[in-house]
Amino acid sequence: MSDVPSANTRRAARRAASARAVIGDDPALRAAYGLCRRRTREQDPAEYALIQLVPAALRPACWALWAAANALDDLGDDRTAPAAVRAARVEEWITALHRELPTGTSPDPIRHALVDTAARWRLDLSELRGAMVQVQDDTHGRHFADWAAWRTWGRENLLPWFGQVRTLFDRAGVPVALRLDTRETYEEFLDGVRLTDILTDLSADLAQGDLLLPDEALRRHPGAADDLANRRWSPAVAALVTQLTGLARQWVTQDGLSRGMHPGPATVLHTMAALLCAQLDAIGSAGPALLRRPPRPTLRARARILARARARAALAWSLTPLTVPPAQPAGHGSPLPADRTAPTRTFRPPPPHPGGHRPPDIPPDRLPAHVAVIMDGNGRWAQQRGLPRHEGHRAGAAAVREVVHGALEIGLRHLTLYTFSTENWHRDPREVDAILDLLRSEVVDDPFRDLDVRLRWHGRTGRLPPDLADVLQLRERGTRSRTGLTLTMCIDYGGRDELTRTAAALARRARAGHLDPDLIGEEDFARHLPHPDMPDVDLLWRTGNEQRTSNFLPWHTAYAELHFTPGLWPDTDRRHLWQAITAYTHRQRRHGTAPMATPKDALRLQGEPS
Repeated sequence: MSDVPSANTRRAARRAASARAVIGDDPALRAAYGLCRRRTREQDPAEYALIQLVPAALRPACWALWAAANALDDLGDDRTAPAAVRAARVEEWITALHRELPTGTSPDPIRHALVDTAARWRLDLSELRGAMVQVQDDTHGRHFADWAAWRTWGRENLLPWFGQVRTLFDRAGVPVALRLDTRETYEEFLDGVRLTDILTDLSADLAQGDLLLPDEALRRHPGAADDLANRRWSPAVAALVTQLTGLARQWVTQDGLSRGMHPGPATVLHTMAALLCAQLDAIGSAGPALLRRPPRPTLRARARILARARARAALAWSLTPLTVPPAQPAGHGSPLPADRTAPTRTFRPPPPHPGGHRPPDIPPDRLPAHVAVIMDGNGRWAQQRGLPRHEGHRAGAAAVREVVHGALEIGLRHLTLYTFSTENWHRDPREVDAILDLLRSEVVDDPFRDLDVRLRWHGRTGRLPPDLADVLQLRERGTRSRTGLTLTMCIDYGGRDELTRTAAALARRARAGHLDPDLIGEEDFARHLPHPDMPDVDLLWRTGNEQRTSNFLPWHTAYAELHFTPGLWPDTDRRHLWQAITAYTHRQRRHGTAPMATPKDALRLQGEPS
């Protein structure tokens, strides 16, 4: 027998050397990552093939993230146990993970790899909290009335995990992070990933009594829901599958999906789209077998896609220097700070007013649910003091913090700030750059990190600097599970632009046959707004002694009470917000109805002639 090592032996040796370079010599840790790798390869070969397209130094972290997500899903899907037991197991897994994160280790091998990945690459796994809890909620079953509800569910599950991969590339120093030009395109792509997965797993889901498709889609094919529930292949089911595969293909093959992206991540993304399309081909040609077993693309189709991708990825990464954290010696973990890892954070109260002022005592049912603010007067404030206009914006940022503190103290649920309008691009370029730099600095500093504030961004995405868009989305993902004040920053926002985009979305739906143009009502329009869950504005407050609404939230402010004050925004503090809310409580809001007569009025009217 020859003493020359076989090709398989040489590949195994290279893998072991690579693992030691990245992971270190800790045998328990190497075994943990090895388990994650095997789980990925055996349970999702396509995902494993995609991970092989990233640099070797990043692969163990990708295996750990995938294996952790899959382990949670397996706990939630284990139909040998009642729903309550499955929910308890998922909760126990989540609680254990967050208890173990500060220690840098875990007795569970998959969590051990995930904990090490978080410490090694400085990932904030608290951003996954909402997605993990959603798995727990799913154990009790899911039903979707329409595509909007279905998209919300899918995105809340997928976006945080994909966000961790994006952060991983950022930490490795890839010049262009794994991001897409527009959030709408990115999220639609993930919709396609989710829909392809659901169609692939249709047989397994139906066997468990699950049908993870919206009623809106099923209604277009009468009888399909009953046929699927009884696992019958019928013309209605065939038509439904054809329609859904076409929709998924449209979502995963969008032009410009990787525009401006580093060629390494772009190759991974294009390959993922190609593999999804091959999977959709297999779904489309499966016929009745789709209801009996998961379809798979042919090995030849996968090999053709991956052969080209491997060559492109190898070239792209060979030209890219990476920043890789050093391996830890055996037995030396890298624990995370405890305050970054708690499963349920205890938020601190906002700092008190410097003068000791307290908010007025207003019953919760008298408070406005949503206050929107046009923060006017920053430039004039600076000019009155002989300062550059951008210094007024800097002072205005301090006023924002003060008003947010006041909103928390008085118990406000929604605060929306007109931060940067679509018209602001026409200002002097130096002022625009200063505003954007200030926004970037504020969002990076995250002044509300320890407060129960959920941050949201409302506006267009294509014109903002990519790094600003990325950090805005990062803050939005990281705070989405908070239940206190929802702070919406309107950046590159215009009311007419919002209405135009909504009309275009309705037109696309009508052209696709999903809506009858003659039956479109206000509820249909509201569902297609960029933020359909944003409540109507109760109180619109503008500073700066101007009395106009300036293209701000025209749909949401249709019935808002208007409150104009003369002071310039940088001179504002939380007491001005409290005064505005107090004034609101003295208004009588009728929404077009006649005022109710008091008993005294009724007696007076009885004595008057008719």
